[in-house]
This record gives sequence, C-alpha cells and structure tokens, in this order.
Amino acid sequence: MEDIFDRRSLSMTILMSPDLANFSGVVHGGHIMRMLDQVAYACATRYCGVDVVTVYVDSVSFRQPVPIGNLVTFLARVNYTGKSSMEVGIKVISEDIKNRTATHTNSSYFTMVALDPDGIPLEIDQLIPTTKEDKRRYEAAKQRKIARSKAK
Repeated sequence: MEDIFDRRSLSMTILMSPDLANFSGVVHGGHIMRMLDQVAYACATRYCGVDVVTVYVDSVSFRQPVPIGNLVTFLARVNYTGKSSMEVGIKVISEDIKNRTATHTNSSYFTMVALDPDGIPLEIDQLIPTTKEDKRRYEAAKQRKIARSKAK
C-alpha cells in the first residue's frame, strides 16, 4: 500500500461535548491538556513506529477559551529529533461550525522519548528538515532544548 501519510505530522479533530465543560461553560483546560498529550503521543508514535512517553512539556499556552459545541483540530508535527527523543509542536484551532469561524486557541511543545519493549530509550530516525519552514521549526526546537538544558 502506498504511504499516503506524512509520518512527521498528524491532525485530529474532536467535537467538544458538554461533558468537557468547566464551571464557566467552556472546555476545561485539563481536558485540552489531556488531548494535547494524546495527540503528541500519536504524532510521535507515527514518526518512530514504537511506544513513546512524554518527558517534558515546554509550554502550553491558552490563548482563547474553547466553547462547547465547537470542533477542535489539533495540528501536530515533529519539529526536531535527538537520539531517542523528539519535539512535537501542536497548534489548536477551535472552529465554531455554526458561524463558520476559526480561532487559534492553544499552542504547545511536547518532548517525547521512544522506548523499546523493556522501557529503555530507543534510537530513532533523525529528522532531516528540507523546507524553509521545517528548518525554522527545527532550529527553534533546538533552541528550546538548549534553553531547557541550561535551566537544569
């Protein structure tokens, strides 16, 4: 079968239902964070083909609330790879399907590590950025990694 998927990226769309609401009537931030982690897992696993775990969340920014009833699309992409780790950047778009408007509501960066069946970090294929945008993302991710290691 022809490989029709770009294994570096993933998009997932979910309808925000009332069971996800907080006391203000919008989607609870904790639910968004849980979904972000699931999307990061799926994107990283698609890239490397083995189980991964979250080892670091660089940031999660909440720019706008997400109303119940909206469609939320998570756009994820592997930005950078180390020996066994990778950074997955995720952009979240909330779509009001009745009014046909879309809003960028969240952004985040997750560092995921590939593991073998015994839970030992596993070497992964190295990402080779080719486009101008891929190179920009790669360099930005590399700078975030450097900043994290200096902060330790």
